[in-house]
Amino acid sequence: MAITRLSLSDFRNHADAVLTPGPGFVVLTGENGAGKTNVLEAVSLLAPGRGLRRAALLDMARQGGSGGFGVAARLSGEGELGTGTRVQAPERRLVRINGAAASATALADWLTVLWLTPAMDRLFVEPAGERRRFLDRLTLALTPGHARHSSRYEAAMRARNRLLGEAEKGVARLDTDWLAALEMQMVEHGSAIAEARAQMVALLGDRLATQPDGPFARAGLALEGWQGDADTLRRDLVEGRRRDAAAGRTLSGPHRADLAVTHLGKGQAAALCSTGEQKALLLGIVLAHAELVADRTGMMPILLLDEVAAHLDPLRRRALFERLDGRGQVWMTGTEAALFDGLPDGATRYSVAGGVIAAA
Repeated sequence: MAITRLSLSDFRNHADAVLTPGPGFVVLTGENGAGKTNVLEAVSLLAPGRGLRRAALLDMARQGGSGGFGVAARLSGEGELGTGTRVQAPERRLVRINGAAASATALADWLTVLWLTPAMDRLFVEPAGERRRFLDRLTLALTPGHARHSSRYEAAMRARNRLLGEAEKGVARLDTDWLAALEMQMVEHGSAIAEARAQMVALLGDRLATQPDGPFARAGLALEGWQGDADTLRRDLVEGRRRDAAAGRTLSGPHRADLAVTHLGKGQAAALCSTGEQKALLLGIVLAHAELVADRTGMMPILLLDEVAAHLDPLRRRALFERLDGRGQVWMTGTEAALFDGLPDGATRYSVAGGVIAAA
């Protein structure tokens, strides 16, 4: 799957831009602040979630623009995806698939998008929530229903927390029937989340473990924190009601899990590795995952690599280009065109300056 046409309307610093990329490498070069990452962010919004910056919708609308924004794409598989906001409701995201209104989670049935950004360089030392989101993005590529389970689990958990909190404060009497119904929803969707994550970690971990040593460090993967099945979660929720009410949050469930990563070559936790080693581990995970998805689904995910080439030495940069060649659509940004001299013929190249995108 690839994007054959991408249009941006009042998105970030792009008033009106249209790109017609080819199926392989898509390179965007320009000075810092020109709007290169904004294009990648637009592509990331064509998948479930809040995009690669996790920004508020109001921040995505162009300053001085209409107040809303639009991102639309035509796919090589003849599908059309669109998302954005209206001027009348700038805080509400709209999604359309082939012209019909749809939910953001439905985008997972059409497109898989993965990304690496400079902000992710600290993934292994950030709080567990960042690694959970990263793992969920990987999981979504093989289990499109994962987005629906995640959103419904979170909604049920918020409602449960509110119900327990109001009862704890004496604001309202505890409705035990409604509480039990919410916990049933959490068990249904939470156990599906845990199972999908465990399957992803096992599949990707096996693939990484059997890869030969090379320019990108091999990562070992494991789940830490809360782990369990439907029965475990049901018991934890019922037995933890009083504790959760006092804490003001739910203390057991898949939202308390963590992804543990180790450097297999050194037998060392990723959090203790150097910054360069951590970046190599992260890149190795994303590349292996993209290949895993391609092997199991027949479709390579779209990869968004923001400023990756600038942080690789020539050997690893060449190895990256060779590994990705012919493996689907890969969007890359950089400040200098020379960083991409090693790309094969046929790459689509754009220059970006002040929100204006031109063929290079």
